[in-house]
Amino acid sequence: MNKKNLEILGLEEGATLEEVKTAYDNLRAKYLEDRFKDGETGNEAARMLTKIEVAYTELENELKESTSADGGDLYEKVEELLKDGNISEAQRVLDNFNERGGRWHYLQSVVFYRKNWINESKKQLEIAIQLEPENQKYKETYRKLNEKISSDAQASGQASSGQTNGAYQGQTMDSGASDNQMGGNFCANCIECCYLNMCLNCLCNGCCR
Repeated sequence: MNKKNLEILGLEEGATLEEVKTAYDNLRAKYLEDRFKDGETGNEAARMLTKIEVAYTELENELKESTSADGGDLYEKVEELLKDGNISEAQRVLDNFNERGGRWHYLQSVVFYRKNWINESKKQLEIAIQLEPENQKYKETYRKLNEKISSDAQASGQASSGQTNGAYQGQTMDSGASDNQMGGNFCANCIECCYLNMCLNCLCNGCCR
């Protein structure tokens, strides 16, 4: 960041866009009053207004360019979409990313979790942790996800372990129609067809005796 502009606004390196805006507003309000004073005080205030205006504009553009370069604005958009429950649009925005770092994989994990694709969600979290091994948020989320998987497996019991494993391979019993793109729906009609076939076989065997 431009050190001269930071000094004009009374800020230090690493200042956020919000801090830049706050400093600009405060200084502008001060010098707007001083510019109407007589003599050199008024002239200096007018000069400072020009300086802080230029400093603010340049710092704002610099911060916005930096944020756009690392996908910051788009990440925030994805998070807002997830909060609003707009999963399909969140996925569309994620698909448009060129650079996919730890934060991208974390958000992709959240999208998969919302779709109830637990195994895929876990894999994305593992990638996020590999890319950012010091990120405690990812680690804590991963721990909670594993606890959920273990809890669900215990609740289902050993007798239904086959069904449980299937549900955690990206195929859920209650996935919506929008999940078809990854084979997310369990075909309930298949069970009914198998049952009917079994009944027909029994009837045929009884007739042949």
